[in-house]
Amino acid sequence: MTPHALRCWLTLHHVPGVGSHTLATLLQHFGTIEAVFTANRAQLLSALGQRSALVDHILAGADAEVLARHLAWLDQPGHHLLTCLDPEYPRLLSEIAYPPLLLFVHGDMRLLSRAQLAVVGSRNPTPSGADTAHAFARTLTQAGLVVTSGLALGIDGAAHRGALDADGQTIAVMGTGVDCIYPARHQSLARRIAQHGAIISEFPLGTPAKAENFPRRNRIISGLSVGTLVVEAALHSGSLITAHYASEQGREVFAIPGSIHSPLARGCHALIREGAKLVETARDIIEELGALVTLTEQHAVTNDYPPVPSPDPRLLVLLDHIGHDPASVDTLVERSGLTPHTISSMLVEMELLGLVAACAGGRYMRV
Repeated sequence: MTPHALRCWLTLHHVPGVGSHTLATLLQHFGTIEAVFTANRAQLLSALGQRSALVDHILAGADAEVLARHLAWLDQPGHHLLTCLDPEYPRLLSEIAYPPLLLFVHGDMRLLSRAQLAVVGSRNPTPSGADTAHAFARTLTQAGLVVTSGLALGIDGAAHRGALDADGQTIAVMGTGVDCIYPARHQSLARRIAQHGAIISEFPLGTPAKAENFPRRNRIISGLSVGTLVVEAALHSGSLITAHYASEQGREVFAIPGSIHSPLARGCHALIREGAKLVETARDIIEELGALVTLTEQHAVTNDYPPVPSPDPRLLVLLDHIGHDPASVDTLVERSGLTPHTISSMLVEMELLGLVAACAGGRYMRV
């Protein structure tokens, strides 16, 4: 791309109201992005159906300081700008309704055209849910998929880490500018992703976190991917927005079931009722996607969940009374007949061994 074309794309990107439909109209009328910015007002009005406000924005151009900041960012190693007309633009993303005009990429741009699976879920998962997301991501990357998510707390972060811990690739799609890592506590994780994967955004540099940007981010997560896996989600979770985008885009939707008593399982159960594929292991996903992408199943049978050590025989007495639904100490006293002091001591030991996980309200569940 020539420096002039780059400036034209960046300028157009800052024009309010310009999307893929408007871009197609402009290119059909003028032929090139450069010709749009050499056109006069009358020509622009003719092309855009007398939309005078939009024409005024195009003629005003972008702020020189804003352009300079973006150009300086693009001069740094590993920083890229991908337009919807570039041959490297990911094919799957180009097929969705209203694909992003531009993508800012920090990292390996080639990953965007690799086979990807979106892994999303609650920002406040159970410890078991976070472990499941991490383990599934490990196995899926070992099978050849790139794991794509949104860098959010909870399931997103666990999925990114699972892919990286398996020496796999992962893509983080931002609802902010790529230079504004959100949440801030994921700064170190974002650096790992940029080194071994890619961070991308359609939003200009400096865009802060705004609630209205995250559904737009979600359509890109699903749009890049051959399928979307939801690990844990409440009924009104943003993860369900991603899953519904995936369904509308003709992509596969997978959901991991959970306890009927867990609020974080209800979103997954709702998706399953709507037609999402129930999965219990990564192999379920790999077998389903095998016809679409080339994957290997060598790790898919045994590596879906982290290994659980064999417990001390004296702990089995209590472990037999702890299920996968959260239970309070009082409930465990009733079930086991042990004293509260004994149970509390055993729970601490079992949590350290990774046999149980603490849940909200002082309750515990089996891992």
